Amino acid sequence: MSTARLSCPVCDGSSLETFVRRAAQPVHQNLLAADRDAARRVARGQLDMAVCAGCGFVFNTTFDAGLLSYGEHYDNTQSCSSHFEAYLDGLVEDLVERCGVRDARIVEVGCGKGEFLRKLVNYPGANNRGQGFDPSYLGPPTALDGRLVFHTRYYGADCTDVPADVVICRHVIEHVADPLPLLQSVFAALANADRAMVFFETPCVDWILRNRVVWDLFYEHCSLFTAPSLSHAFGLAGFEVDRVDHVFGGQYLWLQAHKSGGTTVPSAPGPGDTLQLARDYGREEGEMRRRWLDRLSGRTGRVALWGAGAKGVTLANLVDPGCERIDCVVDLNPNKQGKFLPGTGHAIVGPSELAARGVTAAVLMNPNYRDENLALLASLGSPVELLDWR
Repeated sequence: MSTARLSCPVCDGSSLETFVRRAAQPVHQNLLAADRDAARRVARGQLDMAVCAGCGFVFNTTFDAGLLSYGEHYDNTQSCSSHFEAYLDGLVEDLVERCGVRDARIVEVGCGKGEFLRKLVNYPGANNRGQGFDPSYLGPPTALDGRLVFHTRYYGADCTDVPADVVICRHVIEHVADPLPLLQSVFAALANADRAMVFFETPCVDWILRNRVVWDLFYEHCSLFTAPSLSHAFGLAGFEVDRVDHVFGGQYLWLQAHKSGGTTVPSAPGPGDTLQLARDYGREEGEMRRRWLDRLSGRTGRVALWGAGAKGVTLANLVDPGCERIDCVVDLNPNKQGKFLPGTGHAIVGPSELAARGVTAAVLMNPNYRDENLALLASLGSPVELLDWR
């Protein structure tokens, strides 16, 4: 077990309050397991989420990166959803048409399977080129006549010689226990690109805490930001933040920044509302888990979870570790169907299999997908009821 961290990774403050403690949590939420036994044998770690009273940053004080193993069996693809695909298309259009990402050398840090970078490079008339970095990438090393190049490794200090006019990093920084070295590596990579633009996307911890989303706190997300703490981290790394928007129904933060010409070290922004939100959440988590147990136990028909990503994995492990209350987990990603949920071993199935399993209701893990999932169930003629997430 790793030694608890006693200072904030962002502002180095020592005034920390731990508000969530969960033992023996699966360290991976998107690792594919071919059988139930393998799913239950996954590595586990301690989750001790603390909030910094100096800057509002939230992090796992006992996070152990040595337990993690990202590779070809890791799949966090979300683009199987038409709703999420439309969201990505909107981001790409905004980057090209409003932000001017044209004729650019783009580096994507943590490109996953490469869908987003491919969209940016392939955008009509943009004339972009791209290099993506991710150890879980699967596919050809080059595409689009060489305009797209993929590297199956992490982006770090050894990548600063890769030229870039634009750096994009979506849903990576929350997986990094020490965010500043990552941001400093990006800053160094832009040494000869004074006008370069930087775009980062990450979950908004204030949204998680305010909405009491128990399944949005899990091991892989060891670093969670508020808008002020994210801006502060970028300032410490030498960037000037242009804007931080709340996107995807408020669930994510979208930051745009550029290299700063100044050398002034920014002061910590304080915790804002986050400290009190964390305290309130910590007091109520036990009761929230009990309510979910009662809700699932009180159903007369079989119940599924909708979503075999991090949210579904986390809720299943919190309320049904022995597969006694939840029949299965449904997911649109065909690569996950037929596999088993990390930690519990729940079967992952496609929507068309719910009726045959006798499932009468499915818990909707993310309200953003309600309309899409209702339409899908209607097209299948399925009577499955979607249960609200709260």
